[in-house]
Amino acid sequence: MTSRERVFAALDGRRPDRPPRDIWFRDFAQRHRASDWAIVAERFPLDFVRMPGVLAPSERARGEKGVIGVRVDDWGSVWRSLQTGLTGEVVRPVLADWADMDRYRPPSEMLEHAALDAAAETCRAACSFRLGEVGSGPFELMQFLRGTENLYLDLGQQHERLRRLLDMVHEFLLRHCELWCRTDADGVAIGDDWGSQGAMLVNPDMWRRTFKPLYAEYFAMIRGAGKRVFFHTDGMTREIIPDLIEIGVDALNCEVSCMDIEELGRSFRDRVTFWGELCRQRFLPFGRPEEVRGEARRMCRALGSERGGFIAQLTWGTDVPTENILAAFEEWSRAWSQ
Repeated sequence: MTSRERVFAALDGRRPDRPPRDIWFRDFAQRHRASDWAIVAERFPLDFVRMPGVLAPSERARGEKGVIGVRVDDWGSVWRSLQTGLTGEVVRPVLADWADMDRYRPPSEMLEHAALDAAAETCRAACSFRLGEVGSGPFELMQFLRGTENLYLDLGQQHERLRRLLDMVHEFLLRHCELWCRTDADGVAIGDDWGSQGAMLVNPDMWRRTFKPLYAEYFAMIRGAGKRVFFHTDGMTREIIPDLIEIGVDALNCEVSCMDIEELGRSFRDRVTFWGELCRQRFLPFGRPEEVRGEARRMCRALGSERGGFIAQLTWGTDVPTENILAAFEEWSRAWSQ
């Protein structure tokens, strides 16, 4: 199988010859651990290519993501990072004061001057599954704009300006999705972190009332353009997985280690493709290679099936030893063939 065929087989319930492979934070590994990256890429070729973004540069952005120091994001919020390779945190949200909402405008120049040529060139050259990325969804974007504490209070109080902010962010994301639909991308990824270690960050009923309809619009647009929907969310999100499947998720990246992996497999592995991910809180950074192999084997057996349904994905964080990356992919290949 080619890489694209392999990914489509996993998504379509046709068992591929091996699980498709994917690594997150590959840019960091390629830049800062180039020799290690070369070893992994040669032994375990990846099946996804990340397409260059379709948005034009923002007039507000200053500084570089993943570099120690302060930067301004595309929407005007100020971030600080204390470690190379990490995004950091918002220290000055641009809409911390609702009084600024009346004169605030989104970075529409990013949409109006879209950069589709680079995406088209990547599509022409790529043999792998071509994945476009919207990035953060409405929940995270509003946290960046308002500040996390403010946003939780807004959601609880249902402030009148919250609806205006939500509509503004949603319209921007819809237009971003529409740009990806004009490309030859095979799939489009979007995500929001909805869980803590032990529970949803908001009441699931609130999530269904406020956010599920927004995702349904994004997913319908993407699928209507003949592309696959990839969705990411961290934490304990078991309660909303049936909802995500209902509205059209094809591949789900969630922290399965926060949940009962075997139960997830029994309930959902024939209804959605699990897009990783191997535990990056314990096993990848701190486990011995044999422990990583054990967890990789457990995931493959629980989440994969005779009809595929599993993508061998992990995150190469700044604290992850290369031998653990190799151990995971070795075991995924071995477990799939048994």
